[in-house]
Amino acid sequence: MIKAIDSVLNKITMYRLVLYELIFLLATAAALGFFGYLSYNPVAIAASTAFIFGICWATNRIFAHAFEAPYNPESTWITALILALIITPPTALFDTHYLPLAFWASAIAIASKYILAIRKKHIFNPAAFGVAATAAILGLSASWWVGTLAMAPFALVGGLLIVRKIHRFDMWWTFIITFGAGMLYFALDRGLDIGLTFSQSFLYAPAFFFSTVMLTEPASSPGSRVWRLLYAFGVGCLFLPNVSIGSFYFSPELALLLGNIGTYIVGSKDKIVLTLKEKIRLSQDVVEFVFAPERPLAFAAGQYMEWTLAHEHPDSRSVRRYFTIASSPTEPDLRLGVKFYAPASSFKKRLFAMQPGEQVVASQLSGDFTLPRDPTKKLVFIAGGIGITPFRSMVQYLIDKGERRPITVLYSARTSQDAVYRDLLDRAERELGIKVVYVLNDASTRQGAVQTIDADTVMREVPDYQERTFYISGPQGMVTSFKDMLTGMGVRRTSIRTDYFPGFA
Repeated sequence: MIKAIDSVLNKITMYRLVLYELIFLLATAAALGFFGYLSYNPVAIAASTAFIFGICWATNRIFAHAFEAPYNPESTWITALILALIITPPTALFDTHYLPLAFWASAIAIASKYILAIRKKHIFNPAAFGVAATAAILGLSASWWVGTLAMAPFALVGGLLIVRKIHRFDMWWTFIITFGAGMLYFALDRGLDIGLTFSQSFLYAPAFFFSTVMLTEPASSPGSRVWRLLYAFGVGCLFLPNVSIGSFYFSPELALLLGNIGTYIVGSKDKIVLTLKEKIRLSQDVVEFVFAPERPLAFAAGQYMEWTLAHEHPDSRSVRRYFTIASSPTEPDLRLGVKFYAPASSFKKRLFAMQPGEQVVASQLSGDFTLPRDPTKKLVFIAGGIGITPFRSMVQYLIDKGERRPITVLYSARTSQDAVYRDLLDRAERELGIKVVYVLNDASTRQGAVQTIDADTVMREVPDYQERTFYISGPQGMVTSFKDMLTGMGVRRTSIRTDYFPGFA
């Protein structure tokens, strides 16, 4: 069952999954309202969604044109649907509370992406900022009506699919435990019924929706795991209903916005424009793109970024994708090694059609799949197909720095022609003593090469494997399989690091 779910999730980008979840929640709310399980009229829910969507769409069009920025429709849709789920639907045609709140919250949310951006990177979660600013200016607050008993199971199940997709369960659990512990203390301190307190906190409040859809958003949460956990802990504390400064109490949106400020302080602040210099075909279906950044980018070998390439008629995979940086921090250009599958997504078709001089936008530098600080630590790199790209970055970095490390590379590819960056790996063998073992899956091209990466292969090629830290990068199914294999061999889970980034598909 889990494998079937993962198989489906791997075919959908993170942003599209969030979009589907929000549509599902609104449709569910309309159905529950129709059958009397929710106090909101389905016509009112539909009207509210349409009104907010229209304001968001128009505002985004205006600001995208004014700032000459690439139009990203999916981001606009997600912001609009979140607002529709937290702003109470109108009770009348000219609801004097709803209309100004929905109008200004929507307009401000979209405008904040452009106006409140430093070095082209927006700071705040747009929906949270929109409702917070409207509350401060007009005194009109969002009710977060999605946090009701009838909606709780749907918000939880759908939200956990998003959390699973982006591998943020540690972040989600940190928030839930922090919030739960705070409510337990509150109940004990006030002598309240613990069961009733917990049911009101989780089933009659937006905790599930907030923690899965908004808290975990990659654009406004830290890229490093340690900072993500601290971020979730801090927001969880501020999310508690009894936290205040004097007579001022925090709302969910204010808790998130303060967390966003912390993210900006400790996280990557870069959103850069890259100009294509050249395309290099590395194999039949792998192309390397060499980009010149508008300014130098500081990053660690093995990290990834989100790449936005606006194009007409984007398919379900949208205009944004995540790719590992294949170049070393010591190189002036940024390189991407991209594998093209048939049929290719609209994003990859547009990427493949790019000509020198055309530009792409990169942001959200993230990732902990980096070299350990201790240069004496023994390592094993296991790469499958295009999963070699983070290792290309690391190996090039070590060559440029002249740094020798005890590393064995197990590189699985279909044929010898599919094993890209071989010249660099051969150079690393000569200059740094790195051991490289090629694993060719096509029997007709093996010519003495190792046939498969299994337990016997690891024990033969890496006799001291229990003393090593394993880095695994490649298709998600392969990564999971090798991780299970290594734990079955007695390798500690803490000695296994896997390459993962949001939106893997």
